[in-house]
Amino acid sequence: MKSIKNLVGFLLFGFIFWLPVGIVLFAGNWAFGLLEDSGHGFLDMATPWENIRTGLGVVLWVFAFFFTGLILKKTYVGDFMSGVPVVGFFFRRTGEAMTPDKLRSLTPCLFLYSPTCISYGWLLSREGVKSNDEKTTIELINVYYPNVPTMVTGQVFAARKETVMKLGNPSKEIFDVLLYGLRTPAYMEYLPWEGEADQDFRERVERFGSL
Repeated sequence: MKSIKNLVGFLLFGFIFWLPVGIVLFAGNWAFGLLEDSGHGFLDMATPWENIRTGLGVVLWVFAFFFTGLILKKTYVGDFMSGVPVVGFFFRRTGEAMTPDKLRSLTPCLFLYSPTCISYGWLLSREGVKSNDEKTTIELINVYYPNVPTMVTGQVFAARKETVMKLGNPSKEIFDVLLYGLRTPAYMEYLPWEGEADQDFRERVERFGSL
């Protein structure tokens, strides 16, 4: 019975390995066929050649994609497209996309996503607050909240400073936790804000788990 169970286990592990590989190969073959057929049809209409070699349809689309990107990046057409609502986000020339390397350079944190839910994130920036043109002691923390498992897509939340806890753990450990607990650190290291009184820090720690 045990040997049968082991054989079934080997079968399942092999299936789990080949399933995503098969999906990628199927999708790639479908995309190649689609581009080849459409490009081949265009060449049939636009050229007098009787025999068009396989692959030229894909080559046609590669050149089309390249020159379209060149036009959008180097001419005023890209500026126009960047001003279109919603779609314009994809044509922005300024700003920096989130990348794993950038996340590794940021300070990880915990923040109160709700009164009962503590979430992982990364510190992006800080903002002061004015009320009736007068500066206040309020400070907001812009926190990057990743979508799992992509990590480099997510949302930015403005959180009250007292609801954000800096972590001394490296970003790699937070990656492992977010990737469905691949590995978990022995401890989460809480860090105070610069100039924060010890008593205030201890009170904040209690919000993130009683002492």
